[in-house]
Amino acid sequence: MRTLTPQQALLLSLAAAVSTIGMKTAAWWLTGSVGYLSDALESLVNLAGAGFALVMVSYAQEPADSRHPYGHGKAEYFSAAFEGGLIFLASVAILYTAGERLLNPQPLGELGIGTALSVGASLINFLVARVLFQVGKANRSVALEADARHLMTDVWTTAGVVIGVAIAGFTGLTWLDPVIAAAVALNILREGWQLMHRSVDGLMDGAQSEEEIAAIETVLQSFAAEGCRHANLTTRVAGAQRFAEVDIRVPGDWSVTRAHALADAVERMVEQQTRTRLKTHIEPI
Repeated sequence: MRTLTPQQALLLSLAAAVSTIGMKTAAWWLTGSVGYLSDALESLVNLAGAGFALVMVSYAQEPADSRHPYGHGKAEYFSAAFEGGLIFLASVAILYTAGERLLNPQPLGELGIGTALSVGASLINFLVARVLFQVGKANRSVALEADARHLMTDVWTTAGVVIGVAIAGFTGLTWLDPVIAAAVALNILREGWQLMHRSVDGLMDGAQSEEEIAAIETVLQSFAAEGCRHANLTTRVAGAQRFAEVDIRVPGDWSVTRAHALADAVERMVEQQTRTRLKTHIEPI
């Protein structure tokens, strides 16, 4: 799936959201289950989240300008925060509906077709989530990974709803239906909190992962044979973009031209092998 661009992957997510909204809404209409209603509401969140993510991912890929010399990569974090906020609103709506149904229980309708529609929608979400994970990892996209994680939460939510509603239908314990819906709301509320926490953490200029830093260190050490050393490596992440700074220490009798040429070579090699924009500072050994 690496041939897909982030925008194409999110368009696929949008198409899946529209399809699953229709299928899950039909499942709710056929069964009258608030558990299936809660599942349909979560798909509405998927639709809004994927749409906003598409806008933010496109903006994040805009080239750097005079006002944003380090690019627009952090725009992706707003997508994750937006989706987390939508999840919170959906959770409140589901809890309200579940509470009303718990106080005024109603019998469930036709479960067979409704359950089949819900399971089919869950399968679509599972397949799309796999695509989003792969494309997001290949492009270091926070927005795609957030959307993928939310879709996988939707998959497990649907599994729980289907099992719970089936038990309620076969046993006649109609109170199980709103209880399941409330459990769904709490579960997606947890997912929403994690998305918002991750977006805030990303805006705080966190360092790259240990694996990414190790890859940069490997490239820097490969230049030791040239007679230089490095120190004070610092890194930061801005959405899909990676930045780093390092001191390059060279013999004191080197000319400015020679030191500058080495620094350029180091920066090029780091960017080619780790996709990190490196800024060097020359110092004497």
